[in-house]
Amino acid sequence: MFTSYEDTLDWIHSRLKFGIKPGLKRMEWMMERLGHPERTIRGIHVAGTNGKGSTVSYIRSILQEAGYLVGTFTSPYIEVFNERISMNGVPISNEEMITLANKIKPLVEELESTELGSPTEFEVITAMSFYYFGKIRPADFVIYEVGLGGRFDSTNIIKPIVTVITTIGMDHTAILGDTIEQITFEKAGIIKSGVPVISGVHQPQAITVIEGIAKDHKAKLYLAERDFFVSKHLSTPQGEFFTYQSERNHYKELFITMKGSHQVLNASLAVKTVEYLNTYLSVLVDEQHIRSGLEKMRWIGRFETIAEDPTIIVDGAHNPEGIKELVKTVKAHLSNQPITVIFSALEDKKLDEMIKQLSEIAANITYTSFDFPRASSAEKLLAIYPAEHASAVEDFKQAIDLAKTKEGHVILITGSLYFISQVRQYVKENV
Repeated sequence: MFTSYEDTLDWIHSRLKFGIKPGLKRMEWMMERLGHPERTIRGIHVAGTNGKGSTVSYIRSILQEAGYLVGTFTSPYIEVFNERISMNGVPISNEEMITLANKIKPLVEELESTELGSPTEFEVITAMSFYYFGKIRPADFVIYEVGLGGRFDSTNIIKPIVTVITTIGMDHTAILGDTIEQITFEKAGIIKSGVPVISGVHQPQAITVIEGIAKDHKAKLYLAERDFFVSKHLSTPQGEFFTYQSERNHYKELFITMKGSHQVLNASLAVKTVEYLNTYLSVLVDEQHIRSGLEKMRWIGRFETIAEDPTIIVDGAHNPEGIKELVKTVKAHLSNQPITVIFSALEDKKLDEMIKQLSEIAANITYTSFDFPRASSAEKLLAIYPAEHASAVEDFKQAIDLAKTKEGHVILITGSLYFISQVRQYVKENV
């Protein structure tokens, strides 16, 4: 039995040694012994390469404005581990985390003795979330963010009321496949029979795959720029204005504080999702709930200004598609300012593509590293993409301190979300 939060977290993190083990059998085994809490959850399931976290948060914020109790399951965490399981945007308490771990640990030990083998950290925390929302604190809705892929992701044992697939890009290719079609097939594995799908994918080959799977499952598909549209997009220093239109609604001058055209897409996916809930499931959401929910939503670690004088912005752009959107956002909002980029990422990413794009906006770029098992070294990053304005500083704290000496520069820190988590903590405490 766990009695302290520290011991609980140590046990959960000890599961990291089992790595990534795609498949649903271990989850199904644990759910059966827990009395299938996942079957009592009114779920919204969100997959995609980028934009999952923001889309989850937009949906939550709108439903919360309408007076609903909304649970979320997200990953990774940025500030505290508990935020992975949250209610109305508030992480569960340390005491609740201890209670959940004590419930799941005996099952984990029993499961380890079977032919199914040891569950991973992600499977353990996912099982904890299902038990929490299904048995301890039921919510009106629970929004589940897929961890990796979709088809064999631990979250894919739920039967949601609506499915969302944000965007598709070339990430985790060693696991999901090395073509858009293969990756889309894995992401679209969350589509369930008769459950509608809302998607922001744009590549023709990805759309074809999703259309085929949706048709096979008799799942109605709503596509961005076909069934709902964004127009009159205007970027301002405060955020983004846009108009949303579908066959049912026309909302002018919606506003979000999150910057970037990709955030406008994420917001439109959220609006379409709640529009569906309102139209077909009698969920009481009106235009003002949508407007205020979008405007109030905050999502840390995404083009977030965490310090002034000098300006320090962090953004968890952890793959080429994310970097592409970050570059577009910088050009829209910081076009006249010199940028010092500090970059670190995991070794299994397409690092050359990411760095090449960042070089477009960087007056200086510093490669660095951080404390994580798969983090690339600064010197390796420099070897991948050397340039006159590039340097390697292994300690990210030193890299930040050096960047602060460049007068008049905006410091843009980007790469792995695990990196951003550590950076935010350091800057908040020392700058």
